[in-house]
Amino acid sequence: MAYFLVAVATKENLKKCIETNLAGFTGSINGYWALVDIEIGDYVSFLHGARVYNLYRVEDKVAIKNPDEIGPWRPIKLPSGREYSFPFRLLLRPIRQLSESMVRPEFAYIAENLLLRGGYRKTHFQADEVTLHNVSVMGNPSEGEFEKLAHEGIPFTPKIAFSKDLVNPPEVFPMREVILQSLLRKALERGFLRNVLETFGLEGNPEDFEVLGEKALPSGHVDLLIKPKHPIGIVPKILIEVKMGSAGNTELGQLGRYISESGPETVGGILIARSFKRNIKRVPGIRLWGYSFRGINQDATYTYPELLEKLTLEEV
Repeated sequence: MAYFLVAVATKENLKKCIETNLAGFTGSINGYWALVDIEIGDYVSFLHGARVYNLYRVEDKVAIKNPDEIGPWRPIKLPSGREYSFPFRLLLRPIRQLSESMVRPEFAYIAENLLLRGGYRKTHFQADEVTLHNVSVMGNPSEGEFEKLAHEGIPFTPKIAFSKDLVNPPEVFPMREVILQSLLRKALERGFLRNVLETFGLEGNPEDFEVLGEKALPSGHVDLLIKPKHPIGIVPKILIEVKMGSAGNTELGQLGRYISESGPETVGGILIARSFKRNIKRVPGIRLWGYSFRGINQDATYTYPELLEKLTLEEV
């Protein structure tokens, strides 16, 4: 279970999201990333104009071929001339009604991310479980019975390709770093987190820790953050930097700076890459992990769950 704030660009679109209990994402790589990154059973709120609106549970998610025919969002046209529809959708169960300013201290985790990165510029932002607990007592419970929405439109299953010749958005997307980061976050949660905690000498059950998406720091954005869900007294943290290709001393130095900036409670970091350059140094407190996908065919396409099943991690 995770909690996300879904960025909505306009007031008109926000109204449509609230009226229909839907979250919609464009047929871009970022829209696809939102669809696969947010799971059924996760919680979301809408984020618009420095305010947080409502709390929902994700009941289902779908990709449809004919979004313009059924709405509720009109296609958007970028200055480049490229036009995007909204084929990727989350079906939401209303939990609480609220409209709260982001300046509240309860939103400090996500507000700091937005401040340091200079604005939204993303489809969604993951908040920690403490923020979810805070939001769960804001506003009022949603009224009335919820009837699960039926899928409208013609559904399809978007896939990922490792060969650019197979790419055909929104049906087939190329592998990108945001997709890899999402896969790694879930792989850590589902099987590798215990190894990580033992590596850095952290006591406790893996269930007591959470793996969060991108965390903003003064000099940049670390890709993944591991921390206790409900810290008491101290907040031990592990930072993870992800590179799709080969990593070397430059990436190692970048992760080292992030560790220094994140404060004395950070116990170490992990640099994850497909391969590492021969001259890469060994730095105390930073581990090197290689990733791979078992049995990948460059001439095939894969669903996100298939890639998650094939993903492996190994310390180098």
